[in-house]
Amino acid sequence: MTKQPELRPERPFFSSGPTAKPPGWSPDKLDLKSLGRSHRSKYAKGRLKYAIDLTRELLGVPDDYLVGIMPGSDTGALECAMWTMLGARPATIAAWESFGNVWIQDAVKQLKLKDLQVLDADYGEIPDLAQIPQENDVVFTWNGTTSGAKIPDTDWLAPGREGLAINDATSAIFAMEMDWAKLDATTYSWQKVLGGEAQHGMLILSPKAVQRIESYDPEWPLPKLFRLKKGDKLNRSIFEGATINTPSMLATEDYIAALEWVKSIGGKEEMFRRADANAKIVKDWIEATPWLRNMVSDPAKRTNTGVCMVFQGDWIDSLSEEEQAAVPKKIASRLEEMDIGYDFNGYRDAPPGLRIWCGGSVESEDIERLLPWIEWAYEELKAGNL
Repeated sequence: MTKQPELRPERPFFSSGPTAKPPGWSPDKLDLKSLGRSHRSKYAKGRLKYAIDLTRELLGVPDDYLVGIMPGSDTGALECAMWTMLGARPATIAAWESFGNVWIQDAVKQLKLKDLQVLDADYGEIPDLAQIPQENDVVFTWNGTTSGAKIPDTDWLAPGREGLAINDATSAIFAMEMDWAKLDATTYSWQKVLGGEAQHGMLILSPKAVQRIESYDPEWPLPKLFRLKKGDKLNRSIFEGATINTPSMLATEDYIAALEWVKSIGGKEEMFRRADANAKIVKDWIEATPWLRNMVSDPAKRTNTGVCMVFQGDWIDSLSEEEQAAVPKKIASRLEEMDIGYDFNGYRDAPPGLRIWCGGSVESEDIERLLPWIEWAYEELKAGNL
């Protein structure tokens, strides 16, 4: 029997969303004065505006861009961008993992875009983005949450391109620098890199995106949750602390607490550093572990947040497909039962494997302590003890 490791992670939270709360988080640190108040009250609206202003400050969003709070997490924010802006010109949807494929389905089956280019790739790969015409609107996922593949750069987006760039950045923002000059609509959820609560998302619009919204009326009906205009103009109150529907002030206060924590540790640059350091620990371990490989073959395309890995070698190859799929599940389940690590099994639609979240709210020491336990569980499984 393989000897169990001695050290255990102090915070065994390795989920890729909702992710680990920031270190030192506790509910008694939240400002609760807005709870039980109307979200339209001066105090509550001020807190919503503070969340927007702090977001802008920490992310370095250009002064002429707008930042708003949207319902429905990243999905609501991204689909709002698609529903309100696409259809005015040819479009490309580029996807390389499950959530990007949802945007493809939206474009094909729901919006039924007539002049549509679809680019997709298998898990761990990225399509040839140079194929995208610069006059096309493009929807893409900066970082593949379920595949661990990210775009290596934005060179494929020409400066001043005619089409809009709609960027699902939910597993990238606060871990990777955004090239704001090339982005027109950027969305993300509070529950990803920041470790906030789910349900609300952010929508960041460039002046070009605002112009599109104000000059274009799509042919399909818009549900209330996607209506950004009042008359023929953008409803700018949405980007000044008002919201389309009633927000959770508790979730808002949790988001503010996460933002204030980011500011206290040194801002987005420190978040980038923490994610890079955490991911390096996992990537180096994968390289040194003969029965694992990174799901992403090209190092330039490997994420620093949800690092995905699959099993390899003679033992795994000797198993049936069903038995292979059970390996990561059994390892993750056993370590969860022992309170060693939670929620690091791979995504349900991805190739069977493990996925360890490395965003800035996770401590490096906890990752270092998790990895020997995975090795132990793997050897126990091979020996028939799991």
